Amino acid sequence: MSFEDHYSDHADSYARHRPRYPDELFAWLASLVSRHELAWDAGTGNGQVAVALAERFAHVIATDASAGQLAQAERHPHVEYRHEPSDRVSLADASVDLVTAGAAAHWFEPDGFYAEVRRVARAGSVIALFSYGPKGIADAIHPLVHDFQDEILGDYWPERIQFVHDEYATLPFPFEEIAAPRFEMTAEWNVAEVLAFLETWSASQRYFVERGTRATDAIAAELAEAWGDAEQRRTIRFPVFVRAGQITV
Repeated sequence: MSFEDHYSDHADSYARHRPRYPDELFAWLASLVSRHELAWDAGTGNGQVAVALAERFAHVIATDASAGQLAQAERHPHVEYRHEPSDRVSLADASVDLVTAGAAAHWFEPDGFYAEVRRVARAGSVIALFSYGPKGIADAIHPLVHDFQDEILGDYWPERIQFVHDEYATLPFPFEEIAAPRFEMTAEWNVAEVLAFLETWSASQRYFVERGTRATDAIAAELAEAWGDAEQRRTIRFPVFVRAGQITV
């Protein structure tokens, strides 16, 4: 299966405007494993997950099929970035304590990825796939964002985004499930920052490529009016969904 690259052309914007996962998520993930020598972050993108893991693991190998994304990734002395697809990585057999994928697993070829997970996992290791979805974000911001997601971008979403809309419930996951607590992401955004984030969506990028205009132009004025002071930053909170499991090797 070919790599679906929806982000390389705007990797700098992705790195600047994507929100951060909560620290509580990484504390919980670290608590699930007894060894903290090596974590693998697959589909690392801008490296935010890898850098967070590096505070709790001695070494993190972060892979991504997009060279553009890796060029923008945040540097850390305990993080090693490798330009590799998730189903063909250069990690040693039985070497990894934790495997993560943040806002990435829905793009992977699952059979190949899971085969690599089992190959590189140590006994007692854990896999965690997590993301956040357009609906949760729209709920947190304004009904206009629902219209933006469903109507303006409706025909531009890649097919695999349905896994995100389903909060990963329909994503193949052949591991013994570990129940996850509820986690929440927080962002402090003004109107311009909300719109910049919405432009990082894969459907927004498709829209721009096909039509030559920004999809957010359709809601920018109305959202600014509804917001009030467009320069005022507001706290936006939305849920993170997680599927975690014990890896059987």
